[in-house]
Amino acid sequence: MKVYLKTKDYAFSGEEFELLCDEGLQMLITKPVPGNLDAYYQSDSYISHSDARKTIGEKLYQTVKKFNLYKKVRIINTFANDNRTLLDVGAGTGDFLVAAKKQGWHITGIEPNQVARARAANKNVSLVSSFDFLKNDKFQVITLWHVLEHVPDLELQIARLIRHLEPDGTLVIAVPNYKSFDASYYKKYWAAYDVPRHLWHFSKASIKLLFSNHAMTVVKVLPLIFDAYYVALLSEQYKSGKQNFLKAFLIGARSNLAAWRSKEYSSLIYILKRNQNHF
Repeated sequence: MKVYLKTKDYAFSGEEFELLCDEGLQMLITKPVPGNLDAYYQSDSYISHSDARKTIGEKLYQTVKKFNLYKKVRIINTFANDNRTLLDVGAGTGDFLVAAKKQGWHITGIEPNQVARARAANKNVSLVSSFDFLKNDKFQVITLWHVLEHVPDLELQIARLIRHLEPDGTLVIAVPNYKSFDASYYKKYWAAYDVPRHLWHFSKASIKLLFSNHAMTVVKVLPLIFDAYYVALLSEQYKSGKQNFLKAFLIGARSNLAAWRSKEYSSLIYILKRNQNHF
């Protein structure tokens, strides 16, 4: 595979990584993968495992997260049936599950990180650490909000997801889109590459190809509009060492404007269902 880009772990370690292009699946793959990947999640500033609101960036992240929660719950409500069973994979500190529970969902969450699970427990959300605790449980809706890019053994994880999905269930996956304008603008500084925590970097074509191999079809694609602004803010910091709010806002707006025509938003939500002949 050819090298698409060389970048760094700008958030924590400063180590260099390559993004290799898988032309068949139209996606990028992070190399090398560190032997102890968990160590790259241990920083107190890793925001997905934190509820911190100390810095301006943290406050912005939590504000965007709160807004996105309403959108996410609205999406899953579209696919609710009498069971209303929900599995959230990579549940973080549990805020999405809290919001879903208030809407009548029977919630289950997986979160490998012990610190994040403890924070979720303080919100009365009990999370398990892996699929092994689910046994043969099946769910009407399974969600992964910016999680699929993190998982090792991608094909195995996809198979596990589908194994726990009801026959008429819905899979909801949100991931960054390296075909977006902000990715092309920031190049190696694009914060959503987030190596080595992000092992895979998806395009719309790659999601369709990956899941078609498992008899799943993308039935709808939705944008996460505010991700472009937050990613641009982090990318500006990685590029210049400064939080350039005005420029980040302008680049985020420019990315969304470009995506209004191309549909290549900074992050995309994919709604997937089983193929009809595999029910």
